[in-house]
Amino acid sequence: MRRLFLGLASALLILGQPLLCAQESPPDPDRKPQENHLNRLAKETSPYLLQHQHNPVDWYPWGKEALERAKKEDKVIFLSIGYSACHWCHVMERESFENPKIAALMNEHFVCIKVDREERPDIDEIYMAAVQAMTGQGGWPMSVWMTPELQPFFAGTYYPPEDKMGMPGFPKVMEHVSGLWRDRRDEVRSRSKEVADYLRKTLAAEAAAGEPSLASQETFVKQSLGRFDEEFGGFGNAPAFAPKFPHASELSMLLRYAARAGDKQSLAAAERSLERMAAGGIYDQIAGGFHRYSTDREWLAPHFEKMLYDNSLLAQTYAEAHVLTGKPLYARILRETLDYMLREMRNPEGGFYSTQDADSEGVEGKFFVWTEEEIREILGEDAKLFAAAYDVSAGGNWEGHNILRRVRSDEQLAPEFDLEVAAIGERLQDACARVLAVRLQRIAPGTDDKVLTAWNGMAIAACAKGYQVLGDERYLDAGRAAAEFLFRELWSDGHLLRTWREGTAHLNAYLEDYAFLADALISLFECDFDPAWIEKANLLLAVMESEFRDDSDGSFFFTGDKHEALIARSKSVSESSIPSGVAMATIAFLRAGLITGDERVFEIGYECLRANAQFLESYPIASPGLVLAADFALADPRELVIAGDPGDPSVLAFLESARKQFPYRHVVTLVHPGNRDALAKTVKILGGKEPIDGKPAAYLCRRGVCDTPVTDPAQLQWR
Repeated sequence: MRRLFLGLASALLILGQPLLCAQESPPDPDRKPQENHLNRLAKETSPYLLQHQHNPVDWYPWGKEALERAKKEDKVIFLSIGYSACHWCHVMERESFENPKIAALMNEHFVCIKVDREERPDIDEIYMAAVQAMTGQGGWPMSVWMTPELQPFFAGTYYPPEDKMGMPGFPKVMEHVSGLWRDRRDEVRSRSKEVADYLRKTLAAEAAAGEPSLASQETFVKQSLGRFDEEFGGFGNAPAFAPKFPHASELSMLLRYAARAGDKQSLAAAERSLERMAAGGIYDQIAGGFHRYSTDREWLAPHFEKMLYDNSLLAQTYAEAHVLTGKPLYARILRETLDYMLREMRNPEGGFYSTQDADSEGVEGKFFVWTEEEIREILGEDAKLFAAAYDVSAGGNWEGHNILRRVRSDEQLAPEFDLEVAAIGERLQDACARVLAVRLQRIAPGTDDKVLTAWNGMAIAACAKGYQVLGDERYLDAGRAAAEFLFRELWSDGHLLRTWREGTAHLNAYLEDYAFLADALISLFECDFDPAWIEKANLLLAVMESEFRDDSDGSFFFTGDKHEALIARSKSVSESSIPSGVAMATIAFLRAGLITGDERVFEIGYECLRANAQFLESYPIASPGLVLAADFALADPRELVIAGDPGDPSVLAFLESARKQFPYRHVVTLVHPGNRDALAKTVKILGGKEPIDGKPAAYLCRRGVCDTPVTDPAQLQWR
């Protein structure tokens, strides 16, 4: 495959590979946004597209108007993809897209289309695969040139405005591309067709079906530990191990394997990673929540944007780590992360926002970093303790400033400051609150306030898990409010929509939207046992089955039957930051089938595992989410049905027992007089499950075959 990448790059005369961490140009005081000029993006709802509405570039949003113009004029399409919190997207806009001379070149030679990758992950996936194939790497901003038939022939990421550090300047690249189209058009069309054929085969690869097995977990663990950084935790390529991403699903699978197999190495790798992340600069030490990723091996210097999906997935991983180990640290990070999400990432209607920017006042990280002098002014006599705990020094630990990271524990600090450990904790907690109060007076990074269905599904699941582990009703209330918002604002004519902002919802939802939300609704049901959640989940499952499922092999397409035709229709199970839509669809069908007692629904999920068995066997590390689905399906999963009053102490004890079982290989239903009739419409396994002699009873079943019911929570045998 690597040879193919390089062969394509060579054949298409790629000038240079994209530079992900380029040295940006200083701001040009004469190059300011033309506030009176508006292009077509002014009519869009995406904050990322709206950021570019004043550019002198003749931008089009993706759509019929732009694509028809390209065909009519036989003109190359320049596709620029990014997202609102992307630092290098801002840099390229300031350096090139706001530059009238560069914009004039763009307008002369190309039909220019701007896409928000968060709104259109279908387009992003296809053309990111092209960038990676042609250059060997990828990133954002993504820059792709393609024929009017949407077939890419030249690609990269960030380009500087002039030649720099071995990279060609953006104007030179455009001149080269336009020259290829002018002078070698037949060759370009031929090569672009090759790329398109490659993308179709890659994104919907044919694989031999097979039976999933536990061997895939062992392969996964071997591949994961082969990339593990033993010194600082996390995963990457030695010896640099950077940049370093959180990999929540990978960590979750290591935790589950450790619990199932008693594997100490997997547990140590997961815990080392979780602890170092929680102490590092990637975690916001005074306000909670995780930044996008670390630029260095030690988790010190992050790219400072905060993404809803990272925080939602990591909250669930820390919850699982706490259930498995009982360590207070994991519960604290879970609580602080959820509190951050509820405080800063929620709109008044109940939905969760998408991202917070890395930049404020045009400078990356300015909102989050400190000088030693600032800390002294804020904390006075407590500054020395705070500095010792959070690595604050006169010279700074990052570009002359200090990124807060926890380098010494309360126990380590107590002897030096002649204080009890509890007193150290109290003083640091107070100091963090005072530092945060000052930070809140700064100009904050922008928030991308669009609501994305899939990412809200992740947030709902995180809230449900937080409620189950911590018992805090606030999290359950937030999860329910978000679910109600999605069905009120983004469910239309029996289908989901992808995105909402300021009262406008649009764009067909993708597989991941349906799958993450369906799974989240099942998790909500396991919190309050409201039959409405199962009814809504069934609506989503029905659409996934009818419009996204590939009947030829049982797997799922990323786009539905009614979606616009693109040059490829993906069924990829590979993942980067979040589990694939295929993985989440599999999990949702498995869990729904068990909880409703519908064997046909369970089998849909299992059939998807069969369709992807070859992938699971050969390279499971590329799809931790699918490995998690296989782990659940192969673990003799149980259905626990509890019959009794929700407030009865025995019922609460049964629920507590279920919520402490890790790894999670069960689903839970509580049936009582208030929900039995409504629940019986969708759940087929309630017959005969009643309290016994007036006492709450628990029925533990395997695919409908139940053990003898028990009335004493201590008698509940999970293994």
